[in-house]
Amino acid sequence: MTSRPTPYVTDPAEYWGGIDDAVARAGLDSPVLALDLGALEYNIADLRRRSGGVPIRVASKSLRIRSVIDDVLSRPGFAGVLAYDVAEARWLATASGVTDVLLGYPSVRRTAIGELLADDVALERVTLLIDDPAQLDVIDAIAAPDQRAPLRVAIDLDASLRILGGRVHLGVRRSPVHDLTQIRRLAQTITSRAGFTLVGVMSYEAQVAGVGNGVPGQTLMNTAVRAMQSLSMTELRHRRGRAIAAVREYADLEFVNAGGTGSLEETAKDAAVTDIAVGSGLLGGHLFDTYRHFQPAPALAFGLDVVRRPSPDYATCAGGGWIASGPPGPDRLPKPVWPTGLEYVDTEAAGEVQTPLHGSQVRHLRVGSRVWFRHTKSGEVSERAEQVALIARDEAGRADVVDVVPTYRGEGKCFL
Repeated sequence: MTSRPTPYVTDPAEYWGGIDDAVARAGLDSPVLALDLGALEYNIADLRRRSGGVPIRVASKSLRIRSVIDDVLSRPGFAGVLAYDVAEARWLATASGVTDVLLGYPSVRRTAIGELLADDVALERVTLLIDDPAQLDVIDAIAAPDQRAPLRVAIDLDASLRILGGRVHLGVRRSPVHDLTQIRRLAQTITSRAGFTLVGVMSYEAQVAGVGNGVPGQTLMNTAVRAMQSLSMTELRHRRGRAIAAVREYADLEFVNAGGTGSLEETAKDAAVTDIAVGSGLLGGHLFDTYRHFQPAPALAFGLDVVRRPSPDYATCAGGGWIASGPPGPDRLPKPVWPTGLEYVDTEAAGEVQTPLHGSQVRHLRVGSRVWFRHTKSGEVSERAEQVALIARDEAGRADVVDVVPTYRGEGKCFL
């Protein structure tokens, strides 16, 4: 098993303090994103180990740093991108030359679809996701089949667990295509219409990949979650296998994408799956601290400046309200990690333009000090900054900024 980055395990002060010193020496202003390349390397190796040889498709929404996406795709074990927007998919296919881009969500953005249909290179490399014939109608309304080249499409198979006759739904609300009859009907519809080529199927078992099963202090809940996840994967492997076999009666599929960071080992056991989507596990947002079977290294963090001291027991940082999407709650807040012992003020938490903190180490902070945070997820934090400092460590453990690269925002891109 791959060892964890030594400084993070044995000496958090060396790990976080090294990042802080490196960014300070480089003269980078806050808010600043920093990506520790040693931690990224650990995560890459650990994901490959967990996937058991099944190719990993990079989920771009969880990175939003094109140079990092390109770097990861150059590694053995990684192939293709799972994009989150049509315009983004086309951009990655043309600007970065990614030859296999699957759109992970349906779209009816007419301008972006029209630009894709007019781009011969992107049409060969991008696959749109479909779960309803109405989505095909939208595409045909933009450009009729006889006015364009055939468009690559994939079916989104719902991977949720439905029990008690569907009265209990465990998973995200994605595709309406859940059972064998529904996917067979949609496959027949797609393949009977001019202008579309059915090349793949996708399914995302969010109730396994995106739900922590090792939350501290929640023994009974963790046991229940793990039981649900085991039941869900057993049901899904059976249903997905039958669904893929049914679709293959209508089309020669190039890929079957499934899973996510939290389900790698289990999804890899599914013989019907040809690649597994992974994103957040590369950068290690603190959402994954609550998983029992793995824990990525905290590769990406952001630093904020202390700009005032309202009293000896409080320090206030500029900015900080980088709250993650999902059900509102404390777990969606960025996590202050350095200096240790800092906590939010209950009445303010992470603020739009300022964030007060208190705790055991606050008296050591001064105006101009920097506080480091981990974001709940990974990609969303890149929407808050234009660049990322890449941190490397020499043999003696000294951390330095070896490059500064743009995020999507830094390249002038804002997709969703």
